Amino acid sequence: MTPPRLAGIDIARGLALIGMFIAHAAPYPDPDAEWIVDGRSSLLFATLAGVSLGLMSGSAEPTAGRGRMRQTVVLRALLLILLGLVLWIVPTDIAIILDYYGVMFLLLVPLLFLPRRVLAIVAVTLFVIAPLLADAAQPIVDSATTPALVVVPVEWLLTGYYPALVWLPVLILGLIAARSDLRRVGTQLLVLLGGIGGMLVGYGAAAVVLGVDASAHSATHAEILGSGGFAFTVIGALLLLTGPALGAIGRGIRFALAPVGAMGSMPLTIYAGQILVIASFFIAAGRPFVVYDSWALVAWLIIGSALFALLWRRFVGPGPLEWVMRQLTSPPSLATDRTPTTTT
Repeated sequence: MTPPRLAGIDIARGLALIGMFIAHAAPYPDPDAEWIVDGRSSLLFATLAGVSLGLMSGSAEPTAGRGRMRQTVVLRALLLILLGLVLWIVPTDIAIILDYYGVMFLLLVPLLFLPRRVLAIVAVTLFVIAPLLADAAQPIVDSATTPALVVVPVEWLLTGYYPALVWLPVLILGLIAARSDLRRVGTQLLVLLGGIGGMLVGYGAAAVVLGVDASAHSATHAEILGSGGFAFTVIGALLLLTGPALGAIGRGIRFALAPVGAMGSMPLTIYAGQILVIASFFIAAGRPFVVYDSWALVAWLIIGSALFALLWRRFVGPGPLEWVMRQLTSPPSLATDRTPTTTT
């Protein structure tokens, strides 16, 4: 029997999508300003990838069909990379995350069924080393003589907008959280408290130590601690607030945030859709693609996405791109088992 979806995870993913809408389409009062959603929404989105893969592969009781599950994840990763590269062609001047997301999936494949202690060691090691490697690799990307076949993989892994190796520790921690049974209140509390601790250390260091940078997309240790901590704080809080332990209060919160949760249940569809909508909006308005200054567009993206997701989920089921992804990547034996509780 397939366990019910975790409402808190869907809502967290929906909030990450809304954060991206704001980052992509809201007006900035100052060119140097940084919204709270900048960097944090995309890192929350990526953190939830680790959680989703953990849930998809059996949560606290990993699925027996491990080879088939790895095959599914590899195929989904390749399709995400392909879709991401296609969306880069759409004239929006938005930094697309999906191809980076696919690279993160590929990097998680060999780690997917490792014990939690081993995963923790890998996460800590990458956290220490990856930002240093990113700094060392930047001159390679900046060099005019470096061929594109070298630049693109290095950007995917280390120096790009969403550097996979630098961000991988938070995905691994998301996988560890899923392996620890996110339905347990104790696990939810640990996720929340760990997230708060990460924020205090990361943002605290940036506030008091000269030269420490925790700004969005800085790919520093402080950013990963601070923004990664923010992601786990949101996830832990939502799991607690929407869980059965709160009874009627939890049900009320789930009902109130159902439109956000519906968006989060089909993140691939909503993400790709907003890219196309933003492109169409500026084409129709005759505006330059580098100017995103419309709160009205943000509002329409949120309202339209929520209505579409609610109606589609109610009358059809999984999001259209999620359905296509599942059909193309899941063997028949996986399509009917208990693993697809969340999709990406």
